[in-house]
Amino acid sequence: MKLLLDEDLSPRLVPKLLSLFSELAHVGDVGLRQAHDQAIWNWATANGYAIVTSDNDFVEMSQRFGWPPKLIHIEHCDFPFRVVEDMLRRSAVRLSEFEKDKTSGVFVIRHPG
Repeated sequence: MKLLLDEDLSPRLVPKLLSLFSELAHVGDVGLRQAHDQAIWNWATANGYAIVTSDNDFVEMSQRFGWPPKLIHIEHCDFPFRVVEDMLRRSAVRLSEFEKDKTSGVFVIRHPG
């Protein structure tokens, strides 16, 4: 699954998660640092990436425009880097299934605690 991490998530996640998600990039890696949400949305759509974010604006965009791109929303994400990394690791299998799901465009990750 091709994943694009939004600005609100640490670019340090990329090397930590490449073994699970071989096509993982941060917006800063693709020239979208501090870009408007619409520019990120358009890039992800054009390049076949799902957006990983904690930004509710992307949820609203997905409701308004549909998909692609698919959206992975980390809900209420005020967690330390390692917690976010663990949440994405634990969701890897479900994200693979989500990628193939033709009926859903938003996948929500909630902290189990």
